[in-house]
Amino acid sequence: MTENELKNFIRTHFPRENENCEWKEFKNLKNSFNGQEKEDVISYVSAFANMNGGYLILGVVDKTLDIVGIRNFSGNTVENVPLRLCEHCTNLPTEGLEIDPYTTSDTHKTVWVIKIPKHSPRLPVYAHRKAWQRVGDSLVEMTDSRRETILSEISMDSDWTKEIVDGASLADLDPEAIEKARKEFKRRNPKYAIEMDAWDDAKFLNKAKLTIKGKITRAALILLGKEESEHFINPGIIKIRWSLKSKNGENKDYEVFSMPMILAVDLLLAKIRNVKYISVRPDSLFPDEMMRYDIFSIREPLHNCIAHQDYTKGARIEVVEFEDDRLIFQNAGDFIPESLEAVLTNDCPESVYRNPFLVEAMRNLNMIETQGGGILKLFNQQKKRLFPMPEYDLSNNRVKVEISGNVLDENFANILLHNADLSLREIMLLDKVQKHKPLSPDEIRYLRAKRWIEGRKPNFYLSADIARISSDSDLRTDYIHNRSFDDNHFKDLIVEYLRKFPGSTKADIFKLLKDKLSGVLTEAQKQAKVRNLMQALRRDGKISVVEKRNWEAK
Repeated sequence: MTENELKNFIRTHFPRENENCEWKEFKNLKNSFNGQEKEDVISYVSAFANMNGGYLILGVVDKTLDIVGIRNFSGNTVENVPLRLCEHCTNLPTEGLEIDPYTTSDTHKTVWVIKIPKHSPRLPVYAHRKAWQRVGDSLVEMTDSRRETILSEISMDSDWTKEIVDGASLADLDPEAIEKARKEFKRRNPKYAIEMDAWDDAKFLNKAKLTIKGKITRAALILLGKEESEHFINPGIIKIRWSLKSKNGENKDYEVFSMPMILAVDLLLAKIRNVKYISVRPDSLFPDEMMRYDIFSIREPLHNCIAHQDYTKGARIEVVEFEDDRLIFQNAGDFIPESLEAVLTNDCPESVYRNPFLVEAMRNLNMIETQGGGILKLFNQQKKRLFPMPEYDLSNNRVKVEISGNVLDENFANILLHNADLSLREIMLLDKVQKHKPLSPDEIRYLRAKRWIEGRKPNFYLSADIARISSDSDLRTDYIHNRSFDDNHFKDLIVEYLRKFPGSTKADIFKLLKDKLSGVLTEAQKQAKVRNLMQALRRDGKISVVEKRNWEAK
């Protein structure tokens, strides 16, 4: 890929620095693996391993993502670096430690993406005789609380989904599911796009970490197994039950979906009545039309149910649709992270998984966010739609998530609409008010200071004054002009345009979308937006270049 394409690839797959991702120039690797510097490669490897694993990208400028490339390898190669890292990092697991090199086709600059595995249970990873961790953007010595967390972790040696299934073979996997898995693996791992076409199924399944040395695991059966192969994992039950209810709870329809789960999720998605949500109130600034549920807001909790289900309990995954109102997703097993608040506040993925082997396979098949943070994104998606925040119920040894498909309180929606700088904590407080949940004394004082609530305890309600929408027609016009549609809407426009006008240039596409993109974007940002949309469509095989500067739909 070209330098610009590599930069966009990194921006897409490793979008920001956090406890699980770091961009570093490290142009000269001479002193980066000798174990003598503090902020060298091995220190970052220790820090990432002591969190949840992560990615260290070498040859990229911090903040800007400009490609500088590694200029002096000093004898360090893709083959010998993993061994050197293990020599200098005490307790670093070897399984999962990978280096993916990328060399640009136009400028011949090389970037390394080092995939760092999570530490083994109860074993911190040391570099320079110290254990390191990331706190925000800082590399620091491990805190006492983090050390205690690691030392008290549950063992993953008994991962139920990693177990080899005696008697199971490739014949017990669904060919259509394998084909779907290949497509998603290629999308998640474009570096294998050409060579993987020559892989047989056995090699592909090993590469995707669904099998172990060609042997079928329970994870492979869960995701790709034929329905009639479920007997191999008795007493585990691999089923999702979808139920349709009226708003008052009357049963209207149901269906049970079985293995393979990679196909079951699409079948279930087709059952959900994700119809258009339209607001016709004359005093509203809401978008006039959108889908009731964002697709991510359906797939993320559903995939989480599959990934985190405690299959040893013999329970189904439950998806309940309350007609034109809300969705509920439920899986068996405790919520393993410290708390929901910790996940949202720290903006980092979970450090411990119930089914780590299954989770890794689902990541490889594009079913789970690469960098984690899916729960936070779920909250932000509801925020964008001005809908109530997701509701989590972690009682009774199960995880239950409720996603609303309606505006519950117009005052809540209007406060969000006119206060774009609200923090997630503030939004969750406002959400508690609209749902009539108890508030602590500190929360009440904070909301009163902001003048966001009225009434007396316990009957608080959101202030109509702060939420009142201006009748100024210019404000309405600015809102409609500045809001933006979902990327899928723009992609559909591009594909439809190229079908009607094959051979069009990128300039033609920009002219088509320029006035439809959000008014808050600069000209350069709009150009970049269109370029990214077209590159995404090309990666998905929906459009292609027919001549040097001309495009067509496939």
